[in-house]
Amino acid sequence: MRMFMKAAVAAASILGVGASAIAAETVITADAMVDVVKGKLIEKPMIVVRDDRIVAIGKQGSFTPGEDATYIALDGMTLMPGFMDMHVHISGDAETPFYMTMGYSVPRQTVVAVKNAEKTLMAGFTTIRDLGDDGYSVIGVRDGINAGEIVGPRIYSVGNALGITGGHCDNNFLAPEMKSKSNGVADGPWAVREKVRENIKYGANAIKFCATGGVFSKGTKVGVQQYTLEEMKAIVDESHLRGLVVAAHAHGTSGIKTAIVAGVDSVEHVSFVDDEAIALAKKFGTYFSMDIYNTEYTLTYGAENGVPEENINKEREVSQRQRESFSRAVKGGVKMVMGTDAGIYPHGDNAKQFSRMVEFGMTPMQALQAATINSATLLKQERDLGALNEGFLADIVAVKGNPLEDITLTENVTFVMKNGVVYKGGE
Repeated sequence: MRMFMKAAVAAASILGVGASAIAAETVITADAMVDVVKGKLIEKPMIVVRDDRIVAIGKQGSFTPGEDATYIALDGMTLMPGFMDMHVHISGDAETPFYMTMGYSVPRQTVVAVKNAEKTLMAGFTTIRDLGDDGYSVIGVRDGINAGEIVGPRIYSVGNALGITGGHCDNNFLAPEMKSKSNGVADGPWAVREKVRENIKYGANAIKFCATGGVFSKGTKVGVQQYTLEEMKAIVDESHLRGLVVAAHAHGTSGIKTAIVAGVDSVEHVSFVDDEAIALAKKFGTYFSMDIYNTEYTLTYGAENGVPEENINKEREVSQRQRESFSRAVKGGVKMVMGTDAGIYPHGDNAKQFSRMVEFGMTPMQALQAATINSATLLKQERDLGALNEGFLADIVAVKGNPLEDITLTENVTFVMKNGVVYKGGE
């Protein structure tokens, strides 16, 4: 009966039929549950889900669900809120030869994004923030997921990442006569405001700009600032007027500080941080999103996948320094979210970063909080997402064992529910 209900509810989601038409309530029990708000482990929990929301939560036996409830007993498992990754590129593939992806059309990138969206959800990541694609391909995938036509996580997508001419968010790989220019390129305060408006026009529900050079661009130095403070302020102001959260790609110290002062909501990468940058982040309430796992994949497989030596050398330049900066930021009390830069490494491996976050300074609980309630707060969705609370959307994952004792258990999620629909496990 339980397997039938799972299949029926999933089918209802794909067909656009409300889950309430299939089952009144779903009751989930497990050995334990991580309360990321209070920072503690709850034993023998019971969660009741109706439609897409958690309607009751407590100890097993503390209340009686309705007679028609469907039961999912996850014996030996620990429940957690659905994971959230605040920096991915689901239209990109690390395993595809580097230069081959440059020939991908927007429809081809969309197909890749559909594949990667499902892999990401099955890994337990029920919400992601995609920080740059071509031709609004990820926005199309997001809308398809929301319409119940395809399977994937909840997506916040920036569309085209903003950048200066010749900067990290431009395409500098082709010869001048090809006149190649990325769609997000804009120079000057009013030009960047126009680009923000254009992205919003075509469906962006987040904004990103490149404040410094980067690893996977040609001819840029990772530590060098690109946009000016005036331009960054214009981007942030225009985005915040429209209610969108802003991310700034910034490796170098000057770019990090300038982005924080400009009012960004999160800084990505944060490779070369100093005490002043940490103090500024705490003063302005800025989140750091630091991708400290993917360097291992790039340095191991990058050359084999055709990544140019220039880019691999830049990865060598930032990798250890970024991890040191991560430890420094954690110790300094900066607000942190999980951002992995998936697409630089294979999608679906997002949870491998958890163990590195613990290795370089976080407790297991802090790492889980970064990928749940902290990320939800960054997105201004802390009343709906990021915790297992009554009234919240029913995004629930589970692993066998206790992830607070062994954080690597998060790399093998055995149960995934998003919006009250079971996509993995629960048989």
